[in-house]
Amino acid sequence: GLPWCGHCKKLAPDFETAATRLKGTVPLAKVDCTASPDTCGRFGVTGYPTLKIFRNGEDSSSYDGPRSADGIVHFMKKQAGPNSVTLRREADLEAFVNHFDASVVGFFSGPDSGQLAEFLKAASVMREHFRFAHTIDMTLGLKHGVDTERVLLFRPPRLSSKFEESVLRFTETITTHTLRRFIRDNIFGMCPHLTNENRDKLKGQDLLTAYYDLDYLQNPKGSNYWRNRVMKVGSQFASQGLSFAVANRRDFVDELEEEFGLGASDGGDLPFVTIRTRQGFKYTMREEFTRDGKSLERFLEDYFAGRLKRYIKSEPIPEKNKGPVKVVVAESFEEIVNDPEKDVLIEFYAPWCGHCKSLEPKYKELAEQLYSDPNIVIAKMDATANDVPQGFDVFPTIYFAQAGKKDQPKRYEGAHEVKDFIKYLKGEALHVPVVSGVREDL
Repeated sequence: GLPWCGHCKKLAPDFETAATRLKGTVPLAKVDCTASPDTCGRFGVTGYPTLKIFRNGEDSSSYDGPRSADGIVHFMKKQAGPNSVTLRREADLEAFVNHFDASVVGFFSGPDSGQLAEFLKAASVMREHFRFAHTIDMTLGLKHGVDTERVLLFRPPRLSSKFEESVLRFTETITTHTLRRFIRDNIFGMCPHLTNENRDKLKGQDLLTAYYDLDYLQNPKGSNYWRNRVMKVGSQFASQGLSFAVANRRDFVDELEEEFGLGASDGGDLPFVTIRTRQGFKYTMREEFTRDGKSLERFLEDYFAGRLKRYIKSEPIPEKNKGPVKVVVAESFEEIVNDPEKDVLIEFYAPWCGHCKSLEPKYKELAEQLYSDPNIVIAKMDATANDVPQGFDVFPTIYFAQAGKKDQPKRYEGAHEVKDFIKYLKGEALHVPVVSGVREDL
């Protein structure tokens, strides 16, 4: 790291805490790149802070795990020890699978088994993501019906449920590729526990999540009470392309407020249910979550029938909007920006953004110069207080939506002087811009 780097300062206390907790398991070390530029140069460090994992004195991989103390401890504990744990007795197997996370266990006929070699190769590649163990005593697998060389996936006991199998059999020939695909397709089961660690893997699909006071360490029974309700109803809609999850509300307080407008104290003890599709469409269950699951059933029936209104985070539509720069909110986006008759330049800004503030007077001047032109709209929207539609990805930024081509917004990449904007609009707008009431011929 660097002494003056903000991200390094932010990481420092978590890194120290993690180092203390990992003492004796994994040593954590730090290098000040202003004091030791050669060391940092030798390992190709260009950004700060950079975290690397060393094994046996070699730079083994970059650390891409979480940056919180808990996250670092959890991640680095997985790094320590063998790629796959050797199990000798039945008690070893019991202890290994009785874990917070899922377990992948291989049963092999002897130390020279070709499939064991493949299994260990796969474990060395995937050890950061999954837990592996193996045995060469086939009798350990008898109670799980293992009679030939076989790999079993044990889902975590805390998530066991009558709605699905807790142990899954992998029946193909073992390669890293086939095993990875099998684990990826089956590890989560029908209704996983969504956390900050696995969220990226789960968010790429249409996902219903029930958020409540879920705590598998202190209250596993209560945590499964609502999860079983979700699974019971979910199993009726299993093959329709929607995935299900449960999550601890406290882990996602900021996101629920940011994305769904849910205050920390809203909703009481009952689960708060959301659906988020892979296109980014959002829905929330308005009815209270009933213990018989009927309200969830109605919510899902309405979702699949296309009867639900999308949840859109929006500021209220302004009563007066007569200024030169039109104020757009999520609720009025369709009407103003996607008006097929108009050429629209829209700035997505954030209240905290410095260069948005420096753009403001020039953007206003541009709008004043084009104010008398009925065909061109100069607009702005606070991207932190309103949902930004698909196709407008990044902010702070400016986009142009041409009349008649609203499905192809273009990002404005030009300079930020008034004359640059006008030149751009002359080239791109369907209607020739009328500047200050006088039509300029090009």
